[in-house]
Amino acid sequence: MSVREILRRFRPAGAPGAAAPAGVPADRPTYQAKELAPVLALLDDSEREAERIRQDGLERAAAHRRAGRENARAIVAEAEAATEPLRAAVAAAAQKAGDAELAGLDATARLAVERVRHHAAERMPALVDRAVALVLASLSEPVR
Repeated sequence: MSVREILRRFRPAGAPGAAAPAGVPADRPTYQAKELAPVLALLDDSEREAERIRQDGLERAAAHRRAGRENARAIVAEAEAATEPLRAAVAAAAQKAGDAELAGLDATARLAVERVRHHAAERMPALVDRAVALVLASLSEPVR
């Protein structure tokens, strides 16, 4: 584009005052498109490169997510495998504690049973004597 064409844009199309030769308004969008077309064409390559970089980034992010999921699965599987012996040890300890508590309760119950038997043995002769006396007394009463 020549300097003359650029300056022609600024030519007034109708100034106030005396009549002047008729002017045609400058077609600014056409001139701008002609001016900017080479610059915008240079951006096409950059735009394609930016899209390629964006796609590459999306693919790499998806690969990182897949790798992260696999890594997490491996960690969970390893942790589950490591917890099995711990669970067995804890269960054995709980069983041992339960057995000890049961043995203590059994001993306490045996002592309580022995006390009841001893108490019953002490009171039994007196209760038997009383029961026999009541039966004899009822037999000696006349029947009505």
